[in-house]
Amino acid sequence: MHQESLCNAALARLEVDVPTYDRTMPSFEVGIVHLGFGGFHRGHLARYTHELMQQNFAENAKWGILGVGLMPQDQKVRDALIPQDCLYCLVERSSANNETVSVIGSVRDILYAADDAGKETLLRTIGENSNVKVVSMTVTEHGYCLSSATKKLNLDHPSIVHDLQYPRVPWSVVGVLVEGYRRRKEYGLRPFTSLSCDNVQHNGDLLRDAVITFAACLDADLATWISTYGRFPNSMVDRITPVTSQKNIDDLRLKYGIIDNWPIFCESFSQFVVEDDFADSRPPWESVGVQFVKDVTPYEMMKLRLLNASHHAIAALGDVAGYTYMHETIGDEYICRYMRALMDRETGPTLLPVPGLDLAVYKETLISRFANPAIQDTVLRVTIDTNLIIILSTIRDLRKLGKPINLSAIYLAGWLRRLNEGPNDKGMAVINRHPPAVLLKTIAKDHMGEPESLLKFSEVFGDLGKDQDAVELITRYYQMMVENGVIGTMKALSEQLKF
Repeated sequence: MHQESLCNAALARLEVDVPTYDRTMPSFEVGIVHLGFGGFHRGHLARYTHELMQQNFAENAKWGILGVGLMPQDQKVRDALIPQDCLYCLVERSSANNETVSVIGSVRDILYAADDAGKETLLRTIGENSNVKVVSMTVTEHGYCLSSATKKLNLDHPSIVHDLQYPRVPWSVVGVLVEGYRRRKEYGLRPFTSLSCDNVQHNGDLLRDAVITFAACLDADLATWISTYGRFPNSMVDRITPVTSQKNIDDLRLKYGIIDNWPIFCESFSQFVVEDDFADSRPPWESVGVQFVKDVTPYEMMKLRLLNASHHAIAALGDVAGYTYMHETIGDEYICRYMRALMDRETGPTLLPVPGLDLAVYKETLISRFANPAIQDTVLRVTIDTNLIIILSTIRDLRKLGKPINLSAIYLAGWLRRLNEGPNDKGMAVINRHPPAVLLKTIAKDHMGEPESLLKFSEVFGDLGKDQDAVELITRYYQMMVENGVIGTMKALSEQLKF
């Protein structure tokens, strides 16, 4: 098969879906700046924006995306995609034998902003370019420099300490946003909308609070201006997007004749729910399936407590059991039973009513999504993204309702068992790259086999360590996993707890 290196000039020769719009037109300009230009954004918000341009480029050319890398490793993304005119392939797989390939063209440019020159270009773009209406971000919960216990801005975080001392050359996302707003105010421009696309409950509210807290430390008038005119809509995002492998790159080249340095492979399912509260104009994403709502809370809780909590729980168990992929993990009879019970008995009953959604169908959809072998999603990737606050807040709600927390305790026991870093049940080392896990390993070297001691670290677990019944339950399940392995434990617990 003839092979083409992906770029604007090659589009007409490709036998996959390609942009129908002319990306060389002067009207194609940056209207969205996205911080954290990783795989999820390229498979999600950039995909929706590309579909807008496919519908009506004349109206939507102004919503081109500037993808911004803030971390040293992001230089590789820029170096891979700039030679491709910022194009990349998105491969959406519903099963092992059913996939679609689209070349995504909505990214106008890519900026590496981990150095001083790139950071200043970023600040000029968001602070002085009135065409930019939206600054979106996927930087994970840890990118907001919040306290794990309070979810407020951590003023002692090294990046925040630096940015308060040198606010014109910020390191943190919060510092970047505040400096962007400061310049907007100085130049008499309308503020941009800060749109968090991270899996954090009330992500917009938390971001708003952090930004205003930081701004108030510098300039009370600036904080008031941001509070009055800035907007931070909450959002809920959903799409499983594994890390691209070399095999993915090779498969794309061999099957479709496309040489793409960094394609994105993901599931076919996608969801994006956003509160319709913007400081200025916004992309009409509703025409391509985005849900704009007054209150995202019910959707957000549904996704976080059913999808994310389940994902993280079975990933921790699967990792210790020795599974590599999520579809292998959910294929285990006892882990699958456990996930269903967790949703039905504990996380599900804490939800608010979700307009227009059948939760029973949604839960079955989750099982099938996790079981999709075409995604090749690893347990390691999921464990890195684990957000413990989801299960901790669920436990608090269950306590208020007077309901059992056994299944949630199994989740935390599995997560703590991973801290030992192996061997897992198959004799291989467990790898921890999750920031709270790394923190616990650093500050609790003498307590690795003592869950009751680890649970007292409020920076990670909040006030859970004060709940003696919960601590005893988690410790009991932890010891069962150490003595009998995960699968042996799950078999025994399935009989005890009837799942």
